[in-house]
Amino acid sequence: MDTSETFELVISRFIRAPREKVFDAFTNRDALLAWHCPRGMTVADVSVEARVGGRYRVVMRARNGSDYTAVGVYRDLRRPEFLSFTWQWENGSMPANVQTLVEVRLLEKDGGTQLQMRHSGFPAASARDGHQSGWQSVINRLSDYVDAQGSAGTLTLYGNPRSTYVRTARMALAEKGLAYAHLPCAPHSSEALAVNPFGRIPAFRDGETTLYETAAIVRYIDEGFDGPPLQPVMGLGDRARCDQWTSLVIGHYYDAMIRRYVLQYIFPKGPNDLPDRTVIEAAMKEIDQQLAVLDAAYAQSDYLAGWDLSLADLFVAPILAYVEAMPEGKQLLQDRANIQRAQRVIRKRPSFISTEPARG
Repeated sequence: MDTSETFELVISRFIRAPREKVFDAFTNRDALLAWHCPRGMTVADVSVEARVGGRYRVVMRARNGSDYTAVGVYRDLRRPEFLSFTWQWENGSMPANVQTLVEVRLLEKDGGTQLQMRHSGFPAASARDGHQSGWQSVINRLSDYVDAQGSAGTLTLYGNPRSTYVRTARMALAEKGLAYAHLPCAPHSSEALAVNPFGRIPAFRDGETTLYETAAIVRYIDEGFDGPPLQPVMGLGDRARCDQWTSLVIGHYYDAMIRRYVLQYIFPKGPNDLPDRTVIEAAMKEIDQQLAVLDAAYAQSDYLAGWDLSLADLFVAPILAYVEAMPEGKQLLQDRANIQRAQRVIRKRPSFISTEPARG
């Protein structure tokens, strides 16, 4: 590597934990096993000699079973304010002969730690940029590990809890057993616009990573964290059906059942500020057809994609709860025995009970 190769990455993050605890997380084997990989991966193995000149080796395993191994040597260890170590991939995103340097400075701030990381010596801007999202995700996991709030110190969900899409995301977080901060806010509010340029809810933040659109958020929640899978793990057909029903809800069911039916009662726009019966009657015809298809889909199982709960069921349940509460709701559902059976099952789940929005 010649002196012209000066590409570097700088990251600064506040972590709610004493800097001694953060420092030790970089040098303790059990700690490194818990956090030192991006979301959606696991640490398969770690070896560490926490001394100047000592070596470390971290094996990160992807969901498909592929291993990515980083190795290096500790150059400096000054607990609790500074450490540095070389970084080299045995197999990873850069050639094995490329060695870079990671420097971590830990400053006391507001009862926690301001982490300042400088990763230098990249041979190209693309190599530097390729490590940006990886390190941000790794630091998210570090925060989860050392922060007394756990993942609630990193994860924030934005949106009004009465929104069916917000409830879908909250149910996914509950099913995965994740602690998180919830910031109730309206569509197009300053809080929503700060994360989603279109101002729609829900919006989601994981450290410096921001996401919007419910389908993207819940897949990130499912694939990025431990806990029961919310997408079928076996069977191409079941995985496709999970995606199919997610798309149907977003593209068809929400429009008829919520926008053109439920919201007509909540925000009346007809004559004399009453619900617009023309809109409601047209929507009910579509809803009846949609419920027939949904009832058939629930015929063999309490779940839409195989024999276990999936994201598809989390999209459907909040919508049906609102439909049933409307004046014609019970009539619409009275002959849909399969839907009623499946909804009795999901409504007993803690994720459904704990996310019940206030009515009115």
